[in-house]
Amino acid sequence: MNPIFSTGVFKRSTVSIAVALASFSVYSDAFAEEVETIVVQSEGYRNTATKTALQPEETPQGITIIEGEAIEQRDAESLSQALRYAPGVVTEVRGGAVTLYDTFTIRGFGVDKSYYDGLVLSYLNGWNLQAQIDPVAIEQIEVFKGPTSVLYGSMPPGGMVNIIAKAPEDVASTEVSVATGSHSLVEASVDSTGPLGDTGLNYRFIAKASQQDGQVDTTEEETLLLAPSIDWHISDKTLVNFNLYYQNDPEMGMNSSLPASGMIYDNDAGSTSASTFVGDKNWSEFEREVFMAGYKINHELSDSWTFLQNFRYTDASLSQKNTYHLASNFDEETGTLVRNIYSTEEEVSAVAIDNQLSGVIITGDLEHNVLLGVDYQNLEGDSAYSEYYTTDNAFYEFNIFSPDNDLLDTDTLVESYAATDDIDVEQLGFYVQDQLRWNQLVLISGGRFDHYKSTSYYEDNYAYTAESDAEHSQFSYRVGALYELSNGLSPFVSYATSFEPVTGVDADGNSFDPELGSQVEAGVKYVSLDGGLAVAGSVFHIVKSDALVSDPDSTYGDQLQIGELVSQGVEIELAAAITPAWQLNASYTYTDMEITEDTDSDLEGTTPIWVPEHSSNLWSDYYILEGLLTGARISGGVRYVGEMQMDAYNTDTVPGYTLVDFSIGYDVQRFLPGVDSASLNLAVNNAFNEEYYSCYDSANCWYGAERTATVSFNATF
Repeated sequence: MNPIFSTGVFKRSTVSIAVALASFSVYSDAFAEEVETIVVQSEGYRNTATKTALQPEETPQGITIIEGEAIEQRDAESLSQALRYAPGVVTEVRGGAVTLYDTFTIRGFGVDKSYYDGLVLSYLNGWNLQAQIDPVAIEQIEVFKGPTSVLYGSMPPGGMVNIIAKAPEDVASTEVSVATGSHSLVEASVDSTGPLGDTGLNYRFIAKASQQDGQVDTTEEETLLLAPSIDWHISDKTLVNFNLYYQNDPEMGMNSSLPASGMIYDNDAGSTSASTFVGDKNWSEFEREVFMAGYKINHELSDSWTFLQNFRYTDASLSQKNTYHLASNFDEETGTLVRNIYSTEEEVSAVAIDNQLSGVIITGDLEHNVLLGVDYQNLEGDSAYSEYYTTDNAFYEFNIFSPDNDLLDTDTLVESYAATDDIDVEQLGFYVQDQLRWNQLVLISGGRFDHYKSTSYYEDNYAYTAESDAEHSQFSYRVGALYELSNGLSPFVSYATSFEPVTGVDADGNSFDPELGSQVEAGVKYVSLDGGLAVAGSVFHIVKSDALVSDPDSTYGDQLQIGELVSQGVEIELAAAITPAWQLNASYTYTDMEITEDTDSDLEGTTPIWVPEHSSNLWSDYYILEGLLTGARISGGVRYVGEMQMDAYNTDTVPGYTLVDFSIGYDVQRFLPGVDSASLNLAVNNAFNEEYYSCYDSANCWYGAERTATVSFNATF
């Protein structure tokens, strides 16, 4: 938890040394004159690592927890931005201006879907529709490293992110927040919680409205959010939570890239900037609407056994009008870029349910924490894709070094191509886990069986059809051990597997097997006896096999399944209380990743894009505890990401970068009688406006987020 300033007394809440280790937010009793213990999770909370109420430090795998207050202090406006200081995670791989996706990698592997309170967030595979959770509704973020298929089913081997929602509380409180800043930002939100009279119901109501100009010219970003929830304590043993989440994004910036020439590479013809837009304001629409409704039932069957059912229904849609280009569309000598015009209309309807039975069995000196579960997912979605040409040739005379974003006359558009893609995905999983404790020894083992089915039916206006099916039955498992020494050291070792379903058939008509992953991880976690220092370090080795690769003998884009990728490296995290007022968090990640098998011999030995060999983070908080500035906080951070590959063939690299952020907070409650708390916060990201980039290839690159400054005022009643 983070500090609370009240009437000049510095109060620190400590949950436990274990949670401190997992979250790397370590506090000792010496921090405060008065210590409070506050549990922020609801009764239905289950940690990502074990799907139980046990503390995550008892799991012999890496996990990082990011608290909501840290997200707020750093002015993170998306999940990707909130993950900037998470070790082993590379965020915003499509740059700073593309905000309609949460794009990141964990330990070198791309993550295309995240979880919200333990259930998957719907994503229309292969398209653009992705549900995103606004940070105003987030209690904390849990980043679990390595394979997690044993608990969640289909998953990349690098890891996963689980977003924990803010839950109703039994103490009345209402927080109002307003903010302004860069790009003409105007934002207001309210977060109210407490009991509903004497009904036995607790509520939470979160609302937000924000609007700002996009980073690139002519674009805007706008969000409207409502997230109400209710806890109903039917009895001392039964809690039912009902929750809704509605988000409407009428404007979502842009979704296009730039050539590297004039950006990363010097070009005598000119240069681009972070605000350069290669689209046209007359054909630039990115609108999304997401509605989610769910419930949780948490019932204590006895003193030792608990049943949890977690359910969510999702309905979402996205409309996009955009342009794209190919490498051959760009004339490097003149800067002329020929753009193609397209649109998509995408919809998703999905349900997800997870049933968990957990209990404790004690036999002598052995304590078994047993978990049995059954989960189910179903997604039905479709996308209507169209391409156009214009009879007005002026649109095609576009120069990226002197951009004119007002060239398209939409009355001249003619549809040249249309297609629909109907997608149906279904997954049923059964899992079991036993977390055994014998004195200081913790052993964990688990297994899971999944049955997965998916269908994609593609049809265009030329009567071309293509159907891709996949049906897999797969077993995943995890084993691990951790030993808690009396001096605070806890060495651990684990082995876990994962699988990712793939659709389609090879040139001979044989269905593909799922892509499989496995990880060996060994390390140590340490918490000093006074709780003032926490360190965790691990080495990992991940192998992804049966990866799809292009068939070099096919002229029809067929694929083969013989690829293999290996990611291995080191992660180190540290949190220290230098003084009662000064805290420090730091991390370092080394990743060595390469393709070890491929049909294209030129790809063997290469490193995939978006994988830096070295990355590190440093964040410091200093609290002024006495004097005229009592109640002030000064925070700052440095993020370093090493160079990454320009393209799949490693023909060049994208330069690494170092970014500096800072945040200043001040408690102004003493000046506002009648409010429980009030604060001002200034957050500046990329303070020195460093120019940095990411690339898919030399024809598709993105600028990172330019400097932003946000001032916010929060008051709690």
